[in-house]
Amino acid sequence: MENKYPMFIGGEKISSDQLIGVINPSNEQLIANIYNADVTLMKKSLISANDGFEKWSSFTPIKRKEIILRYADILEKNKEKLIDLLILETGKPKENADYDFGMLITCLRFFIEEYERLDQPVIHDPDDRFLHYMQRQPVGVVVGFLAWNFPLLNLGYKLGPTLASGCSCILKPSELTPLATLEAVYLANEAGIPKGVINVITCDDYSITDVLLKSDIPSLVTMIGSTQGGIEVMKASCSSIKRFSVELGGNSPVIVYPDADIKSAAEKIVGLKYVNTGQVCVSPNRCFVHRLVYDEFIHEVLTCVKNIEMGPMITSEARNKVLSLIKSAKESGAKIIYGGNIIDKPGYFMEPTVIKDVEQSMSIASDEVFGPVLSILPFTDEDNEIDFANNTNSGLAAYVFTTNLSKALQSAKQINAGSICINEPHYSVQLPHGGLKQSGVGKDCSRYSIEEYLTLKRVSILMEN
Repeated sequence: MENKYPMFIGGEKISSDQLIGVINPSNEQLIANIYNADVTLMKKSLISANDGFEKWSSFTPIKRKEIILRYADILEKNKEKLIDLLILETGKPKENADYDFGMLITCLRFFIEEYERLDQPVIHDPDDRFLHYMQRQPVGVVVGFLAWNFPLLNLGYKLGPTLASGCSCILKPSELTPLATLEAVYLANEAGIPKGVINVITCDDYSITDVLLKSDIPSLVTMIGSTQGGIEVMKASCSSIKRFSVELGGNSPVIVYPDADIKSAAEKIVGLKYVNTGQVCVSPNRCFVHRLVYDEFIHEVLTCVKNIEMGPMITSEARNKVLSLIKSAKESGAKIIYGGNIIDKPGYFMEPTVIKDVEQSMSIASDEVFGPVLSILPFTDEDNEIDFANNTNSGLAAYVFTTNLSKALQSAKQINAGSICINEPHYSVQLPHGGLKQSGVGKDCSRYSIEEYLTLKRVSILMEN
């Protein structure tokens, strides 16, 4: 395996004078180095992406489709190498890494189809003098910041609509997990994607990336990350008019009503909570359970958690943050009923953790945990559980478990979140994914995502004077 991974700018592998180490969170060992970009390379990537856009947007949709499908095939031929890199840089179990890789391929193929399904409608003219129609064209250069938790899935969320729409991009993967992303984009040349269409820079100084954001070359800025990170990116970008599509932090509530299938609810909540060691933006964080089924639900959760196998957290700092939230909750009167400790072996491992009798005022309930901790809070018929669920600045996802259709529909209407799942968490590429409130604007996945990469122009042609 190579131990140095260059950036990818203008179809070429580009290095710099400064290296950044990439650590395997499973054993804390250095596995590779990437290069730290400087201002000159940021400017180079802007010029390259602008040139790439001019080429790629001039291709017919059928020609772009042929190249993108070839790229997807080439990636699949390199599947094992890319999955091995994912496992090394994230510590993911293989099943999770398979899913992460698979979503990249799925996105590339899906967005081609979705582009072909987009309409360009004719608009009625009351005097019958004009033909009016809507025309869609690629917006231009896209700057994208990718999160570290699902490196190739996040790449697919941005690269899929970029390529299908005819845009070009400058992408910055997290410096914590850049290897599989870089290896994947190196294959773009082999697929015949023109130089400059895909550019990937690596950097650990976000003040340097402001060069990208402040430039008037990009037309769309997109990211997956924290709410504070999104605010900083949007603020830096407002030197010129740009579009934004940002999926930001979450603090997802769960409501379990007494008529729910309690065993099923516990299995599904635990299944999502501890996947990727809880490092998932839509992870259920605050689980509100009716007092009538509170003890039964806890029993079922503990039964499920005992069979959980998790990878490490991404860094020691991330683990320490979660451990401090657990400690604070315990000191404030919550009860740790499972886990809560570091696992004594190399790597950033900790136990899956369940805490009961949590109060909404505790930091573990009010902050996004982004770790393997499920907080369980009771409610009664005297409480307004919808208000409890909405008691957060975030609004990314929410989950409701009930067999009462009226209760399900009311919850879906009243909870302020971008995705509401009733009786089973469900996410798929054809479903729009994005937040309300401080969880962002715009959508990933679905036709709603690719529309953000396209202009919407009205054309009117005089037919008779």
